[in-house]
Amino acid sequence: MLPGEPDLVLDLKGLKCPLPVLKSRKAMASLSSGALLRVLTTDPLAGLDIPHFCREDGHTLIAQERGEQGHVFLIRRG
Repeated sequence: MLPGEPDLVLDLKGLKCPLPVLKSRKAMASLSSGALLRVLTTDPLAGLDIPHFCREDGHTLIAQERGEQGHVFLIRRG
């Protein structure tokens, strides 16, 4: 389990690129600065796409975990 209690959890399992990033970006827009977002996804490209999205949009990727069930990301809104 990743550290931190998220303000919002997005279960994006089953969605393929680019939907996990697009839905994460939309969710981030609804959160205040410093809020935590946990993203769950099975998209194999999310391991590249979500960190890139964070860098491009000024968010902090606190933790990333890959398991049998897919990826889990914990992101702090910039």
